Amino acid sequence: LPPGYELTDEPARIDPAAAHAYLTRSYWSPGIPLAIVERAVANSLCVAVLYHGEQVAMARLVTDYATFAYLADVYVLEEHRGQGLSKAMLGHLHARADLQGLRRWALFTRDAHELYAQFGWRGTQHPERLMLRENREAYA
Repeated sequence: LPPGYELTDEPARIDPAAAHAYLTRSYWSPGIPLAIVERAVANSLCVAVLYHGEQVAMARLVTDYATFAYLADVYVLEEHRGQGLSKAMLGHLHARADLQGLRRWALFTRDAHELYAQFGWRGTQHPERLMLRENREAYA
């Protein structure tokens, strides 16, 4: 990481309020309540990038540490993009010893396919097997 940046996965150092400030204006969770972000962060493996102590990026992983991981809420504040922060967070998660050997990782993205492809992610080979149950009004 460039000077001034620090990567952490220590739960006590992850700032749900900083994550909320971004997520509530993101395309995937507009209007998400702070209480929901706090609960999601508390029950997930999160990695964040701090810049001079302030959280400027985060990624959240929901996993059983045995078979499956769902990557969500990956963001980098606009003024900190282009510094390799998302790549650092993904590299950190992919390298963690307790996440090795998982059968499947999943994520949803509208615009970052090229980023994830650099780490071996690809579209599903069997879209006919994938099903979702969504509540599109969850944050309304």
